Amino acid sequence: MSRQDINRSGEMDVFVRVIELGGFSAAARACRMTPSAVSKLIARLETRLGVRLINRSTRSLQLTAEGAVFYERAVQILGDLDTAEREAAAGASPRGRLRVNANVAFGRRYLVPLIPDFLARYPQVSLDLVLTDTVVDLLEQRADVAIRVGPLRESRLVARKLGISRVAVVASPGYLARHGMPETPADLVKHNLLGFSFTRLVEGWPFRDETGGIVTVSPVGNALASDGETMLELVLAGLGLARLSVMQTRDDIAAGRLVPVLEPYNPGDTEDISAIFVGQGGHLPARVRAFLDYLVETVRL
Repeated sequence: MSRQDINRSGEMDVFVRVIELGGFSAAARACRMTPSAVSKLIARLETRLGVRLINRSTRSLQLTAEGAVFYERAVQILGDLDTAEREAAAGASPRGRLRVNANVAFGRRYLVPLIPDFLARYPQVSLDLVLTDTVVDLLEQRADVAIRVGPLRESRLVARKLGISRVAVVASPGYLARHGMPETPADLVKHNLLGFSFTRLVEGWPFRDETGGIVTVSPVGNALASDGETMLELVLAGLGLARLSVMQTRDDIAAGRLVPVLEPYNPGDTEDISAIFVGQGGHLPARVRAFLDYLVETVRL
């Protein structure tokens, strides 16, 4: 039997009903089939896949390890099919659960304030928002959109640029009063340089040297932070120096709570703020396309 002759979504639906309803007879009633037909369908499915999906006994059914994996993926695929049909029937109006993963600083300062208006505009969308500076795998986490700050790894993901931000080394006036203002990058060996506990594509702090070249200083200090907002709080508390996005520190610099350090040596590098997602625009779910368009329309860095 060719792949074209197999109703794979129909097989998945019957298999899922067997598991969720707890038996062949219950699944047969729900699918308007005979128990014998359901049993034969599951047997054909196992034969085609080359693995046993269900261990059968006279009293119960139990998923095998392979069956548990197949069940999880089947539920996801059937849910996606239902979503696609509902969106098509509704003229692809935005609806359904939107899973968004965002950098903590961007999420708190720019994204969270926009969420109420977005959900008011699209009342049939529900949001699942996770804020973390750890780079997650969108496919593994089943996220629709992620906001990334900085260079992007090579991947199958598509990026939509939301803006750029300068980066600067900053410290609190209290810290500088106790330890002095560094005059050159070489002076940083005498200072507490705070770093991050997660892997970054660019680990060191770049500075221009007297010849116009770039030197890189590795941050060495007595504390690490898991995200930019925690790092900002440590710097504001006077613990040390940190290299942070001006997007994140702009208000504190303007209010005098932070002071830029070594600006004559700042190479002027910037970080892109990007929304990344899977798939091209023409094949995006309406909820994802609407969210991306909304970010481009409203985010002002």
